Formats: sequence, C-alpha cells, structure tokens
Amino acid sequence: MTIEKHQTWGAPGPLAADGVLVHRDAEARAVVERNRRAQTPIPPLGLLGGDLCRTVGGRGDEARLRSADAMTLPVDLGSVLVDGRQHWFVAHLVARRSWWRGRVVAVMNAQWIGAWDVAPKGHPNDGQLDVLDGDLGLDDRLKLRSRLATGTHVPHPGIAVSRVAALQVAFPRPTPIWLDGERIGSARTLSIRTEPDALTCVV
Repeated sequence: MTIEKHQTWGAPGPLAADGVLVHRDAEARAVVERNRRAQTPIPPLGLLGGDLCRTVGGRGDEARLRSADAMTLPVDLGSVLVDGRQHWFVAHLVARRSWWRGRVVAVMNAQWIGAWDVAPKGHPNDGQLDVLDGDLGLDDRLKLRSRLATGTHVPHPGIAVSRVAALQVAFPRPTPIWLDGERIGSARTLSIRTEPDALTCVV
C-alpha cells in the first residue's frame, strides 16, 4: 500500500537472509530485471548507495542494514516499454540526445540524479512518477544547472512538470534512453507506468 499523508512509512527491521546488497541504482535494476524476466520474486534490496538510497535516507552502512536499527520500506518501481521491449528502473529514466540541446525528459521515482535535486517534491512510494519535460535554450540551461543542486529549477515556463501513474512519450527520431544512469539503447516511443509497492528496500 503506497504511503498516505500523515502515516508512518515502513517499519523497523533488518535485511532478510535472502536480501541483496546493492551499491548503485544500476545494480538494483539488474536484480529487478533478472527476477522479472525469470518470473521470480524480487528479493529485498539493501541500499548502500545510489540516488534511490539517498532519496530514502540511506547511510551506506552495511552493519546498520543487518541490525535492529534498519528500516524496511515499500518502494515503487518504474516500468517502461522501450519501442515495445520491457524494462524497469528503480530511480529514474532519462531520454535525451544531450544535456545541452534538444528535448530532455526525466521520469523520476527517486528525488535525485547525482548531485541534482531533480524532483524535490517526489516520493518513491506515492504511486506516482514525477515527470519533467523541456527543450530549453542554452542560456536557460546554464542558469538552471546551478539551481538543480537546490531543487529550485522548477517551476519554469519552459519545463512541463507532472505527477502521473502512467504516460506515453514519443520522439520524432530515435532518442537515447538512460535507465538508472545506464544507456540501454535508443527509442522513438516509451510507455511508462509505476508499479506501486513492487520493491522492498532496507536502509
């Protein structure tokens, strides 16, 4: 069940014996993809680093994950058809040819992309994905770059911001697609949705 306003999120509890330690979002995605393609349950993920880990307050402390101080959290998962092929992401999807020119689409399950506070109002267990879609001039990009670290890049008239459970994205030509920081190919169409409570994460 996704988080509700004024309700406690998660519960105390250490990483289960079948849990998997992951240091990066891409490692977590690899665990998800492997189990989803094998049609087996996704094991609990012990988060030791990455943008999702930072979003949920992880400390990168393995000893904590195995102690009574750990918190076990339900977390949503992003699902995407990339030109008809199924993939998943734990933190974010980015479609771009360049950071400096052309359209950029960021679909956020986590709050952060590296040092950038891309989705400052996002939550990884609200059943929604935060979407930022824009094609800005170079001057605007330079100005926004310095504001990304503090999450003050939005609102901006050139960036469409939405919070949705599912969306369709189309590009006039193949555009590189990045899932959790790794390029997985290029695509012209994306069908994206959230899978609420699909992950169990421990921090």
